[in-house]
Parts: sequence; C-alpha cells; structure tokens
Amino acid sequence: MTATVEFTIDGTEVRARRGQTILEAADQAGIYIPRLCAHRKLQPFGSCRVCVVLVNGRPQPACIQPVAQGAVVENDTERLTSLRRQIVEMLFVEGNHYCMFCERSGSCELQALGYRLGMLNPRYPFFYPARPVDATHPDIMLEHNRCILCGRCVRASTELDGKHVFDFVGRGLHKIVAKNSRDGLGGTNAAADDEATSVCPVGALMRKRVGYAVPIGNRPYDHEPIGSEIEARRLEGTK
Repeated sequence: MTATVEFTIDGTEVRARRGQTILEAADQAGIYIPRLCAHRKLQPFGSCRVCVVLVNGRPQPACIQPVAQGAVVENDTERLTSLRRQIVEMLFVEGNHYCMFCERSGSCELQALGYRLGMLNPRYPFFYPARPVDATHPDIMLEHNRCILCGRCVRASTELDGKHVFDFVGRGLHKIVAKNSRDGLGGTNAAADDEATSVCPVGALMRKRVGYAVPIGNRPYDHEPIGSEIEARRLEGTK
C-alpha cells in the first residue's frame, strides 16, 4: 500500500498522505474549504457541517473524511455555497451578534465567513435569546450571546490544556457551554493564556483588557477574505 493518495478537488489534482483528511489535504494544496468547528491544533469534530463537500457525489464533512485514491471531491459549487450560507445564517439568528459593536469585528471567523459566502441578511427570523454574560473571572469573559457551540474551547481545554474547564449541557435551543464550577468562570482554574481562550472563532470567549487593541482596518479580515492565507499557498506553487 502506497503512502500517498491522489484525488481531485474541483478538477484539481491533489496528492496527500494516506490517513490525512480531505480538509488537511486541501489546506496543504492551497484550496480553501470553509470551516468553523475545525482547528489545526484540535482533533476533528465534525459538528458545524460548514466544511461539507461532495465525495463521489455524496455529502461528507471534509474535516473528518479521510482521503481516498481516485476520489472526486466537489467543494466550490453553487449548491454547496448556498448550503453553507444557510448554516451561517442560522448561526446568526440563533444568537445575538452585533457585529458593528463587537470587539472581534474584523477578526471574527463567523463574520468573515458570512462575507465570503455572500450573506447579506439572514432569511430566517431572529430568535433574540436571553443569554447571560459570565464576567466572574478576573481575566476572561464568556459571552454566551455570541457562542456558536463549535466546541473548540471544550476540546482545547481537554486536549491541550488538560483542564476540562468547559463542556456542553442541555439540548437544542437550551444547549450552552458550561463551566466546571457553580461559581461561574471565576470559580474555575481557567487562565488567560490557556489554549481554550485563544481558539474561539467568535467573540464568545475573550481575554479582558485587550478589546479594540488592534484598530479596525488592521484586523485579519479587514483587507483579505477568510481563507486567503491558505489560497496563497496554491498561488506560490504556480510561480
């Protein structure tokens, strides 16, 4: 059995290591596949479904689907873009996201993905949920209104920090990220330099006293769309 696998993404030939996921192989090849729950430091989770691609005509989450010899993968299609846009729209209406006033504007992956997918305004009614803000920790704040339940903080706290500060409780509309203390985030052993604090894709889990430290106009997605750093690898390879 060879150590490499060859397949195509939108007609482009891609070579990957056997055992890699489609998302890993695409990143390596400079092909951007949208994602929210996936993170390079964390084990694949497959919850947000934004990275779903068609593999030989069947929908599969790219972050957990391993590469296969000769597979035909579709990623950049009108149908998939529409489905991804609907997922992002639902995430916006399920929470309370005020992008114009959020200190993560310009560096928020959800906002940037909405721009990249061409989302103008959600087609669904807003839920306007009443969610608490946990500011009990001296250095960290947990803003449930912006949480998209991607599970990054939950996995990072366990896999990288070895603390298991966060986990999910509840189901459906009542599902939230909970802490391992009845006294809120302030009663946990979470720290500002934990990996769990840095992997949040939105403005849900943030360090205090650093808001707006980077001026608007100098933030990651102010000038280039999300995924540009991945696509730059492909452009470099064609020179």
